[in-house]
Amino acid sequence: MTDLPSPSGSTLAEAEAFLAAHPEIEAFDIVLHDANGIGRGKIIRRHELSGFYKSGRHLPISILGLDICGEDVHETGLIWDQGDGDLRAWPIPGTLKPLHNTQPPRGEVFMSMYDLEGNKMTSDPRHALQRQVDALAAEGLHPAGAFELEFFLLANERDANGKMVPARDVLDGRPSSKTEVYSVDHLHGMLPLFSDIYAGAAKAGIMAETMISEYAPGQYELTLHYRADVMQAADDLMRLKRIVRAQARAHGVTACFMAKPNEDYAGSGMHFHVSLQDDAGRNVFMEAQEGQWSDTILHALGGMRATMGESMLVFAPHANSWRRFASQSYAPVSPTWGVNNRSVALRIPAGDIKARRIEHRPAGVDANPYLVAATVLAGLRHGLRGKIDPGPETTGNGYADAPDAPPIPVDWRQAIEAAKASAFLKDALGEDMHRTFTAIKAAEYARVARTVSEVDFDLYLHTV
Repeated sequence: MTDLPSPSGSTLAEAEAFLAAHPEIEAFDIVLHDANGIGRGKIIRRHELSGFYKSGRHLPISILGLDICGEDVHETGLIWDQGDGDLRAWPIPGTLKPLHNTQPPRGEVFMSMYDLEGNKMTSDPRHALQRQVDALAAEGLHPAGAFELEFFLLANERDANGKMVPARDVLDGRPSSKTEVYSVDHLHGMLPLFSDIYAGAAKAGIMAETMISEYAPGQYELTLHYRADVMQAADDLMRLKRIVRAQARAHGVTACFMAKPNEDYAGSGMHFHVSLQDDAGRNVFMEAQEGQWSDTILHALGGMRATMGESMLVFAPHANSWRRFASQSYAPVSPTWGVNNRSVALRIPAGDIKARRIEHRPAGVDANPYLVAATVLAGLRHGLRGKIDPGPETTGNGYADAPDAPPIPVDWRQAIEAAKASAFLKDALGEDMHRTFTAIKAAEYARVARTVSEVDFDLYLHTV
């Protein structure tokens, strides 16, 4: 087939410059993110990189129709309906980076899927986000943002009862079984690992910032620098998860990105901070006088709040995700909004009005940031178009009953049904991505529902 110009905008010159600057690198991870945010692709050798940039790489269409276990979901329409033929993945400009602490030295590049004629393959989550970014740009608005990364560091072995336990300090092997929230001294025991995470982030061009000991034993939070481009913010989050996982493995511990690995403590969120700039670079969420909220930020809140229920499957995509939502667990349980209040779903943080933004708090760290950002942007667009009133601000305890709040699903199954039926979510993700995502989630639900777990035996074996 005749080579096409790269539809992603990548150039051979970028690859050649990188190879010249990094003669030590022997191989590259080429990574495509599926509906679950799992990196799928190949490891190619150094001499193959130029060919990848010239011609893309053939990959089966079914790679975007896989469930969490990597098995085909035929209901996506991406398997035998398409003959499981090849499409072409192309490198994403600016994502070619060296990897830290690899032997032999490797690099990494993200890619996105197109058909053989160069058209976007619209079951690719990255294209779903770009679609919302482009829609806002057509209205003279440009989203900026950043994600927060919460995660657990766990021992590689479970305890005698089969429970996951916090990792010992990598510096001195000291056990860690207390919450230690905001303890600075507690962080010191993990400094060799954290230093490698920061070094990996620096090599990748990511401005990883504050490290916090979070609200559970073995739980940490790492903040990321705010980006003027939300696609880059999502890329940062995906790349940083790979860095954390790889460096944790190198130090003999496990990085856990489950939403709720411990039933006795808070789970891990992936809070998304978002603002909008106009064509002149002005933050349109900024109020003229501090505390007197602009109609723009209120309508954005109204749209996010109105669409949250039918979108919850994006924010809580797995069975385990729903264990995170419980009263007073630092995870929101209803679509409320407030100011400087961590018990609500949509928070306006305190601070300089020039940095005015909304913190979207429902998503767990197990969610796909491309789909989260696409859905949030579609929600705020919905609010701006309809001039939707967000209702009264929640003050005090956001876990108290909120009778005026729109309903949200109470479990994974309800979330799947709500997402399937949602015209809003179909528009937010695009018809193909919506079909792919909901089909995958339904297949995963069926897998979990038919699994006989240890809980079943514990509750019923000797009692019924």
